[in-house]
Amino acid sequence: MTKHIVQFDNENELASAAIALGALNAGGELSGAEMQLADAAVSRKVSKAQASHLRDAILNGEDPLGDSFSLLRSPELRRENGATYTPAPIVQTMIQWAMSNCTPARVIDPGVGSARFLAAAGAAFPKAELVGIDVDPLATLMARANLAVSGMGERSRVILGDFRDFDEKIAGKTLYIGNPPYVRHHQIEAKWKSWLADKAGELRLSASKLAGLHVYFFLATAANAKPNDVGAFITAAEWLDVNYGSLVRSLVLGDLGGKSVTVIEPTAQPFPDAATTAAITTFEVGASPTSVNFRRVDSLVKLGDIAKGRKVHRDRLATESRWSHLTRVSERPPEGFVELGEICRVHRGTVTGANGVWIAGQHSMGLPDSVLFPTVTRAREVLDADGLLTDAGKLRQVIDLPADLDELDTVERNAVLKFLKVAREMGANAGYVAQNRKAWWSVGLRAAAPIISTYMARRPPGFVINKADARHINVAHGLYPRDTMNETVKKALVAYLQVNVSQRSGRTYAGGLTKFEPREMERLIVPSPSMLANGVTA
Repeated sequence: MTKHIVQFDNENELASAAIALGALNAGGELSGAEMQLADAAVSRKVSKAQASHLRDAILNGEDPLGDSFSLLRSPELRRENGATYTPAPIVQTMIQWAMSNCTPARVIDPGVGSARFLAAAGAAFPKAELVGIDVDPLATLMARANLAVSGMGERSRVILGDFRDFDEKIAGKTLYIGNPPYVRHHQIEAKWKSWLADKAGELRLSASKLAGLHVYFFLATAANAKPNDVGAFITAAEWLDVNYGSLVRSLVLGDLGGKSVTVIEPTAQPFPDAATTAAITTFEVGASPTSVNFRRVDSLVKLGDIAKGRKVHRDRLATESRWSHLTRVSERPPEGFVELGEICRVHRGTVTGANGVWIAGQHSMGLPDSVLFPTVTRAREVLDADGLLTDAGKLRQVIDLPADLDELDTVERNAVLKFLKVAREMGANAGYVAQNRKAWWSVGLRAAAPIISTYMARRPPGFVINKADARHINVAHGLYPRDTMNETVKKALVAYLQVNVSQRSGRTYAGGLTKFEPREMERLIVPSPSMLANGVTA
């Protein structure tokens, strides 16, 4: 199907087009901000031919207003409100799931945008009330226009507002469906972070202030929905693994009643202007299924039935701190190959809590060599080493003091005490990491790893043999052989990993960064030690 792309010169022209399509007479009463935008758009006339062109495109299942909006506002501007529009195949797949699981009296899209989900839901459920909510008046005018053209204006309500403030109850079943906005935590106001903590507390759960906005929408749904309400949300997939995502994971296992999680690789472009991994989460409020279905697809053609997947028991999910690896079907390694985790343990580097203090510099002059350790502190140090890290002199040093300072001799101890006064003045003792260590001054570097790797970049990880006896902080992972590994095998293993690991094996975030957690790296398929000893490197 060929899209009817219309390029508008400015937002007033786009608003004028929405008005020409009936936005003022659909979706209930307009808010003040919508009226102001409508007034500003009055002088921007849309021709009858152009309006007819747009109307035909909408009736043909397209979203010309939403497409034009995405051209008019850059991805960077839209991300301020988390406005990333969902491709039609994903919308239809989620609607098909809903049709198989409910006949709702009401459909709510908490971040309605141009009403892609709401219009599709209206067609699927011709008797349902349609409620769309968004903080952007231009988006709500587009939603009203699309619903008007689709003949759903009279049973629709489009609200310019915040879904977190919406708590209207009805007697019938509600379907919650859509793409909750993705906004990073540092753009979220303090009052809403307090709301998150308070609302989670009401459900006897804890919440992190580092949570993105999509987490708030999961929580608001759980707090306001009633038993047997159902839902399907598509969001960035990072909640599956990050610490702040524990709230969503708890909701999926608890009040939300999670049914399935389908991860979509960034190669499928689930969000066309953001190279990130997406997850479609389906749920039935109050349900307690014995298992949740997990699957992963790398193209939209493979989406199919999002209710299907690998069944993972709730008890296992409750003990897992990360979930994305559960979406990967373990492949049987070829003859002679094994998972990396069978021959090496993978450990992330130490978190110092204050690199400006614990990486040696002018502020630490006079410390004895016994507490200074050459350390990989930048991923580039691994990437530029071409598989072999040999020169410790090119690395910065990390200060790692013993928890018991009495282990030092008098001269060393005096030098350390002098440094600790400076460290206190720099606030090193006040940070979260320092306060949760056995001794705030003891970083606790791991032993030097025989192999060091990067784990986050816009490229596959790099690997080096660590001949420099370097330590590593949390910019890198350390690979520690489970059994003694000679230099021939180490060299062959690094050579193999350097050319046979793809970005698809990790998790890709907004902006295209791919991350390999230790567990994900341990699942990489590599030649067995005996094969490596015989020179297999590709």
